Amino acid sequence: MLHIITELSKYVMILLFMIYTYYSFAIPGVKKEHRQRRMYKSQTTCMMLIHLDAFLVLFTAQKEIKILIFYAAQIAFVLFLFLIYRVIYKNAARLVVNHMCMLMIIGFIILTRLEFDSALKQFEIAVIATVVTIFIPQLIRKLKALRRFTWVYCAVGILALAAVLALGRMTGGAYLSFTVAGITFQPSEFVKILFVFYVACMLYQSTDFRQICITTAAAAVHVLILVVSTDLGAALIFFITYIIMLYVATRKPVYLAGGLGVGCLAALVSTEVFSQVRVRVEAWRDPFANISGSGWQVAQSLFAIGTGGWFGLGLYQGLPEKIPVGSSDFVFAAIVEEMGGAFGICIILVCLSCFLMFLNIAMQIRDPFYRLIALGLGCVYGIQVFLNIGGVIKFIPSTGLTLPLISYGGSSVFCTILMFAIIQGLYIFRKDEGESDEHIQFGEKKGKKSGERMDGGRYRDYRSGQSAGKKENGRTSEKKDKTGRTTGRSRSGFGQDDDIEEIW
Repeated sequence: MLHIITELSKYVMILLFMIYTYYSFAIPGVKKEHRQRRMYKSQTTCMMLIHLDAFLVLFTAQKEIKILIFYAAQIAFVLFLFLIYRVIYKNAARLVVNHMCMLMIIGFIILTRLEFDSALKQFEIAVIATVVTIFIPQLIRKLKALRRFTWVYCAVGILALAAVLALGRMTGGAYLSFTVAGITFQPSEFVKILFVFYVACMLYQSTDFRQICITTAAAAVHVLILVVSTDLGAALIFFITYIIMLYVATRKPVYLAGGLGVGCLAALVSTEVFSQVRVRVEAWRDPFANISGSGWQVAQSLFAIGTGGWFGLGLYQGLPEKIPVGSSDFVFAAIVEEMGGAFGICIILVCLSCFLMFLNIAMQIRDPFYRLIALGLGCVYGIQVFLNIGGVIKFIPSTGLTLPLISYGGSSVFCTILMFAIIQGLYIFRKDEGESDEHIQFGEKKGKKSGERMDGGRYRDYRSGQSAGKKENGRTSEKKDKTGRTTGRSRSGFGQDDDIEEIW
């Protein structure tokens, strides 16, 4: 009976996930709001049905009431997320919210299948992270001082990475984490966010050669500490993210070409210096040459993916527990074995949709500081997904990174939820920019008709610090009131000080 249920359920889940994925790429192209709302509801329905389908199978297989209680807790958690981002933050990106919930649900499903205790810990950390980050979007919108803590971000990041090197414990050949009061932290996950803020601050202030040299030196310190800790996967994320942010900020191909050259040279050197890198490269070239040794992880991953095929074996019909670190680094292989290659492709497309949403938000933001933050966080997310899945399917050598929101890992889940909250804040900030534009345009037209001026004689576009006034030949002219104060002045482009000024 269980076999029949799992056989039917896997096809239902694949079909529902394909519909969900279709909406992920169809919704951004729809302009009519009422159609978007219907599509969002359909997408949410698909997500909930996938969740219900999977946990019915899990309960049928284990026949334990704790599975149903755990399922009910997850439903309450998802509804809580919807409440935050659909009621409190009405301008939030609903597609990003849906993707975050969908990926976490997939993680809860596969972790419950593999090890219930791990799934429960993952859920607890996700709840804590959500509660802690509730006010992050509001802080991003209102706290303009974020761009002033440049060296605080840098110092905290370097000290946190150095603490791991000095106090951390060896895991898988690398110093990744340390334990305080019974709680294990992996600081590199948190420092990724601080690193993006630091680079954004520096490149926002200036992009001259001296500033770039200082920024590069500090970024190199981050990367070198990770290299010495042999956390090479995280070092690669930091390096690529910095090169992309630098190129976008300066628009000079020489920095991109130089970064790629340095990266290639560093890869060759690391192969000679670090034995674990040589082992992973050899396993990538031919995992079956030493299947009982260095190639064991990759070989088992490929066996699981091949066994699952397009439609999978069904929950509890495969052997995902045989995959080394199948709940963290190689969780994608465990999913494909029982849920199918088609399900795995949908996961990749959903992650791609998240990445594209991050980049789209970055392109739409006019404030260069926030634009660089959105770009940097998008790069961190996209690179990590690529390195994880690429290593699992033997497209690139394995890097030992987790799959965000799906793999087991408290620090990874916490920081990814934090990243999504920051992105939501940036998206809402962009919406505020658009509403401000409409308000200013309306105010200009109204002022011309009635002869009245707004906000005590002038109004300012907070995006660029440009006061709205009487325009002559495309430029903003100056007008003075009876006291001689300037009521309208222009500032070209985005100045180095774009904070909102108080208008009296």
